[in-house]
Amino acid sequence: MSKQLLRLEVNGRVHEVAAPGSALLLEVLREQLALTGTKQGCDGGECGACTVLVDGQPRLACITLAASVQGKRVETIEGLSQAGRMSGLQKAFHEHLGTQCGYCTPGMVMAAEALLRREPKPSEAQIREALAGNICRCTGYVKIIESVQAAAAEAQP
Repeated sequence: MSKQLLRLEVNGRVHEVAAPGSALLLEVLREQLALTGTKQGCDGGECGACTVLVDGQPRLACITLAASVQGKRVETIEGLSQAGRMSGLQKAFHEHLGTQCGYCTPGMVMAAEALLRREPKPSEAQIREALAGNICRCTGYVKIIESVQAAAAEAQP
């Protein structure tokens, strides 16, 4: 299978990778860029574990061709921390026990990050809607929603 050279901006850095035209964004992130925070869950766009942001919008990396994000900004869970410090949202998930086993957490955090960027003071209904595409098999979502609410409250002046 022939490969093509892809130029991807991920977490503010430009990367050039050789990948088949059929390469999924999830594969490139995990296998070629060693950004393993983005999780492989269902492989069919159903669980949300692989959620990343593309130009600020949530996107499922397991069903997105890597070539389709050339010229766009891709953000993964690793890109939220600054100088080794967790973002406010990551910290809220940690402090309010929103992580549970942690497998779904990167996707949940990225979906919540997109929400908080467009709606800094979301209602519980807005949080539930933003996270509707993300499945957690460990919890009833209460702690996850509380974590997003806490991050929103902390960010308010």
